[in-house]
Amino acid sequence: MHSPVWSASVNRSRRRFVQGVAAAGAALSLGVGSAAPAYRRRGPDTLQGRAFTLTYTPTSVNFTGTTRWATAINGSVPAPTLRLREGETVTLDVINRLAEDTSIHWHGLILPSSQDGVPHISEGFTGIRPGEQFRYQFPVVQHGTYWYHSHSGFQEQTGAYGAIVIEPAAGYPFAFDREYTLVLSDWSDESPETVYATLKKMPHYYNQRERTWSDTWQQLQTDGVDGFFADRAMWNQMRMSDRDISDVTGATYTFLLNGVPPAEGWLGLFQRGETVLLRIINAAAMTLFDLCIPGLQMTVVAADGQYIEPVSVDEIRFGVAETYDVLVTPSAEQAYTIFAQAIDRSGYARGTLTPDLALTAAVPPLDPAPVLGHRDMGMAMDHAGHGGHHHAGHGQHARHRQPVATAAHHGGQFARHALPMGSGPAGFGSQAQVVHVPAEYGPQVDMRADAAAYQLDDPGVGLRNNGRRVLTYADLFNLYPTPDPREPEREINLHLTGNMSRYMWSMNGISFADAEPLILQLGERVRINLLNDTMMNHPIHLHGMWSDLETGDPQRIPRKHTVIVQPGARISYLVTADAPGGWAYHCHLLYHMLGMFRHVIVR
Repeated sequence: MHSPVWSASVNRSRRRFVQGVAAAGAALSLGVGSAAPAYRRRGPDTLQGRAFTLTYTPTSVNFTGTTRWATAINGSVPAPTLRLREGETVTLDVINRLAEDTSIHWHGLILPSSQDGVPHISEGFTGIRPGEQFRYQFPVVQHGTYWYHSHSGFQEQTGAYGAIVIEPAAGYPFAFDREYTLVLSDWSDESPETVYATLKKMPHYYNQRERTWSDTWQQLQTDGVDGFFADRAMWNQMRMSDRDISDVTGATYTFLLNGVPPAEGWLGLFQRGETVLLRIINAAAMTLFDLCIPGLQMTVVAADGQYIEPVSVDEIRFGVAETYDVLVTPSAEQAYTIFAQAIDRSGYARGTLTPDLALTAAVPPLDPAPVLGHRDMGMAMDHAGHGGHHHAGHGQHARHRQPVATAAHHGGQFARHALPMGSGPAGFGSQAQVVHVPAEYGPQVDMRADAAAYQLDDPGVGLRNNGRRVLTYADLFNLYPTPDPREPEREINLHLTGNMSRYMWSMNGISFADAEPLILQLGERVRINLLNDTMMNHPIHLHGMWSDLETGDPQRIPRKHTVIVQPGARISYLVTADAPGGWAYHCHLLYHMLGMFRHVIVR
């Protein structure tokens, strides 16, 4: 079978990322066209059991009014949702009918290295050749919401992704009446090879939110002439833009919810008074989403498949590859819009929860485009150097104050220690000072954050003081006791580095091609400190092992598989090296992954 031919053209003035094209609003592979009844806007099919066959085929889709080729699994984009059960052994036969090698990585699943699906990293796995079949088989040792995607080339961008739902063997710790799985993603009619080549030549090509004369005048009024020129001189000296929020934007992307573009919108039914569980997955290639449901508060009950102490919020930032489970209870006989803005506000994905297919809800306007500040550059502010994580952020509410008071949990009591972040013990992050390694002064690095600080309370650029209660990492505490309470035996410092003007990404100033593997000893407890020397958010994913995120309570450390490191900030987590073999460790922004990647070996 011949490879599909991609169009390399892009009309940068079009705004179909906001409206979509109603006449061709859904993937042809899903069998949903303009004449389809509303109730068919339900997303991909669900497969359940212990044995599955997943077949890669080039499939034509139309999300924008133009037909393109997708890398579909079982003929659909997104791929079918897989429903598994904790404690069972699953067998998955993957057939490759593409003209190129492929693979599937089971994102967030704890399994043997040989089954992880990363070519030339996972033990003995080199990919699935055209016309060949590969059998994955592994025990399901966890529960929760996860996802799967290709780890070959740019296939994830062209449709090779789907949801995984794992039923708990012991039942749920919360009650709900119905559930939906929501998969967020980004689609471009350009080939990913074209997008990447464009970024290498012109990194700001897709950014249509640069400063205007109106912005200049407003800053002059606010900061005065001296303040304005000092600020502009700083940015010009660094050859950077304070509007550099996303590399790839709605200038080429259409944002999808369960494979449905915004003009059509995914639909989910409920009955008034029901509690609905929403399993939300960010399966985008490059887009962070900020999701809210106007008129409904969300109670977050799980992060990356792991139960947390429930916390009620209005909005959640989803890093690429993160998942959150939330409960909502619509009390009114009305429709509600699920609104997921791209972090740069260049577009949105949307859906509707409704008790009646005839009822719709208004789509809220996009928030103002974010602007980066000194904090996002890792410059010393009032909070820097103090080790706290309560410095700023929400404005409208304060939650995790220092010291943290004793809190009740399931009828018992446990103490949240009165220690600041950065104090060193397990749960509180590292005491290590910010030290840049020599490689960071090379041609691959054009910025270094000298005061990268813990900012767990900070909702992030574009969400500060927006009048809504936004989930932060400071809100995350494990519902159960920390599985491995040991103190770390050693620490590994990794700076997330890049040269934006040359579109080069790396760790510690060294790209993957030139880097030595990270070696962990089987059974050791290690702390990894991530320091972001860039002005972009980086969602970092460690394969095969949990990232135990340090949020200020050693007894309830939350477990994640993907962690956002904010611009100019630092994050620490603990890792138990209990999975022998080779593992991938990388930024999950697809076009950053070629450089910001490490091979981890557990010996």
